[in-house]
Amino acid sequence: MGWLRDTLPEPDNDSTKLERIRYARAYILEMIRGYLMTDLSRNRVHLIWLLKLVDFRAAGELSWGSAVLATLYREMYGATRSNKAKTRGCLSLLQSWAQFRFPILHPRVNHSYTFPLIYIPTNNEFQWTPYEDPAIRVVIPDDFFQNLNIWHVKVPLVNYAIVEMHQSDKVLRQFGFRQPILVEPEVLDDEHKVDLRLLNTDWPRHWSEYIEMWENRYDYIPTREPIIVPELACMPEYMSWFRIYGKPYLLLEEERR
Repeated sequence: MGWLRDTLPEPDNDSTKLERIRYARAYILEMIRGYLMTDLSRNRVHLIWLLKLVDFRAAGELSWGSAVLATLYREMYGATRSNKAKTRGCLSLLQSWAQFRFPILHPRVNHSYTFPLIYIPTNNEFQWTPYEDPAIRVVIPDDFFQNLNIWHVKVPLVNYAIVEMHQSDKVLRQFGFRQPILVEPEVLDDEHKVDLRLLNTDWPRHWSEYIEMWENRYDYIPTREPIIVPELACMPEYMSWFRIYGKPYLLLEEERR
């Protein structure tokens, strides 16, 4: 990345069209490495992303939101292993997502271990913000309102070597549905050992099982019951379960009582 910045500096007012195109591609590559697909090294970028810069139309075929979300989940999973470098990468991704105002649903966290307390909100800082809020809806593309089932599918997200489950059933309250007791997440220990050092891999074939689930995503929609009144936002047995396995410190003081 240092070579890229030194070789392709920001163009001046007298730059040619070709120079501006080259700089734009270098800048996009820097965004991919520094913000969107970060990992332990902030100074290198994998060659696979160069292919996305050859033809911008082909790059548009990638579900960038899903790819970045999969990367974020992988970083958050790594942070649970008390790896400080992974935690820094996770925080960097969270900051970049906040900058671009992407909606983040949840981390993929097993209930068998505790997510490290990177940041603990103080009282009255954490509250549900359903996507019906006009301030949130204004930044969501209209395409996502044509079929609302797309919000609720519980599917794997695949980004080359990364496979992570997008478990929308964990946050049904965010969409106006009652929250049942959560089921254990998918166990992806073997998948977490895979990275881009697995050279000459045909990733669509390697992850064919998960890609098939994505293509049939509307078969993976959790049971949904609308919230009639706020007091019934969760199933009756949910709060007893949540006090043992959940994170009560994220609730407002009144809700904790």
